[in-house]
Amino acid sequence: MKTSPRLSLNNGVLIDQLGFGLYKVPPADAAGLVTMALEAGYRHFDTASMYGNETGVGKAIGALSGFGGSGAGGGSGEAAPSLSREDLFVTTKVWNDDHGYDATMRAFQTSMSNLGLEYIDLYLIHWPCARRGLFTESYRAMETLYREGRIRAIGVSNFQPAHLERLLETAEVVPAVNQVELHPWLQQDELRGLHDRLGIRTEAWSPLGRGQVLEDPVVVELAAAHRRTAAQIVLRWHVQLGNVVIPKASSYTRIRENLDVFGFTLDASDMAALAALERNQRTGSHPDNVN
Repeated sequence: MKTSPRLSLNNGVLIDQLGFGLYKVPPADAAGLVTMALEAGYRHFDTASMYGNETGVGKAIGALSGFGGSGAGGGSGEAAPSLSREDLFVTTKVWNDDHGYDATMRAFQTSMSNLGLEYIDLYLIHWPCARRGLFTESYRAMETLYREGRIRAIGVSNFQPAHLERLLETAEVVPAVNQVELHPWLQQDELRGLHDRLGIRTEAWSPLGRGQVLEDPVVVELAAAHRRTAAQIVLRWHVQLGNVVIPKASSYTRIRENLDVFGFTLDASDMAALAALERNQRTGSHPDNVN
């Protein structure tokens, strides 16, 4: 069984570099897919209150690790691993409707109840919603929860440089992570550089460009040369850049393939060819347009 290496966050907490993303996973499917991912070797799971599938995630985690939850079912048929809570890394996020100090505190309690966990490994502000001007208050609530030990690390998602600068004017805890859309067609070089200077980990959502990048001729050619899938080539590119990456998959074969990217290396010319694919093309919303 393969598992992901772990990277250190700016507070010393370790995060699995490759996790399992649950965006647009129907609630009814979440428990079964998380069960399959656990059996395949995943230990890092990324959900959000907006996804509506926190309960399914918690059910699968509880069933296979012996704490909380109830029987999940829907696995691959392989023997379930015996895990402790400390083996797992669970991320969830506060949604736009719950910005503000008190609303964020209530949203956190709801997510904890849905997941059936005693603490969250990483809690993120899902979008800055800058026009509303409340993300600093949400972050202050998260700092309170962090100091209380109910969250092991706090961070943000979809924050652009201006949002980070505004946050750091009042924040006492530097975000551990900024989770943003990132793939070969949208490489976010400026933002990643800022993260490096501030000690923030870059985490990539839509790491495969919602599948569109996988049809790029350069990616297809590299996949053939390395005898790997196109998805494995792109995920390996992320890994070598140092990104945390959370691909989604809906079949056991694809779930296993996505995790199997630590046994080969892209050389300098491969990385240069992928770097040349930058076109500043998003598959999702621009943060400035989400409020």
